[in-house]
Amino acid sequence: MIYTQQFSSPLGIITLMSDTNALLGLWFEGQKYFTPIKDSIQKQTQVLVDTQTWLEIYFSGEIPSFTPPLSPQGTLFRESVWKILRTIPYGQTMTYKEIAHKLAFQRGIAKMSAQAVGGAVGRNPIALIIPCHRVIGSDKSLIGYAGGLNRKAWLLELERKSIKTI
Repeated sequence: MIYTQQFSSPLGIITLMSDTNALLGLWFEGQKYFTPIKDSIQKQTQVLVDTQTWLEIYFSGEIPSFTPPLSPQGTLFRESVWKILRTIPYGQTMTYKEIAHKLAFQRGIAKMSAQAVGGAVGRNPIALIIPCHRVIGSDKSLIGYAGGLNRKAWLLELERKSIKTI
């Protein structure tokens, strides 16, 4: 069974989707590549309660000390990109090119396409917790956020301010 809830954030409504074991999706209202939710039930599950707690802590400007169980569904390539996204520390960024280099190294190949990485980053089904907003262009510009560049800028600023107060 698939369960959904809505969370009201400073950046708009966020839709959460889980099964009984893990979070499957977290999308901003109007986000590109939103996975349609068919046959879901609006019900609080422990996973959704934990995710809402994580979001409350995050949006208060603190670093959550836990991560709810996650189960993003995608191709092996996308999942390998999302795994790297989870290593980007709070308040820091990584470029698409850096991620491509990491993937190439992991696979033992000479190079990997930063554009292919960008496609996988954009289709991250669990925004914020898998921090695709921390990925920037090689020239340090804010590019390519499925939730909108205004949200990406806001999230990065929230994290930078939080780091300064620690």
